Amino acid sequence: MLENFLRPKIEENENNDVFWFQQDGATAHTARCSRAVLQKMFPGRLISLRENITWPPRSPDLSLCDYFLWGYLKAEVFKHRPRTIEELKEAIRQEISAIPLDMLAKVMENFRERLHMCVARQGNHLDDIIFKK
Repeated sequence: MLENFLRPKIEENENNDVFWFQQDGATAHTARCSRAVLQKMFPGRLISLRENITWPPRSPDLSLCDYFLWGYLKAEVFKHRPRTIEELKEAIRQEISAIPLDMLAKVMENFRERLHMCVARQGNHLDDIIFKK
């Protein structure tokens, strides 16, 4: 997936050195072979459990995928009631490409607010923050 999907998508962008990659501590994500690929793709820009830039301790509050994308995709993808892996993959592709740009802008605005609140709360959880549509 990293080599066949992610790398070509990143290479399509002229400024591909601006991308950072953040992953959690799941075993598959921290395997040597996965980390080696990611270290080449994101030199000095890899946020992970076993890297120089460690996974933030309050990551669900600071990860766009955790506080927005996974829940949003689950709700939208399963409206299609996929019955096979291929149907599931296609529904995911369709829903990702259909996310409105104004929604993504709001997610990014919310991310900045979360960062400021995390600093103000000295790294504690942001219990009172919810995604704003």
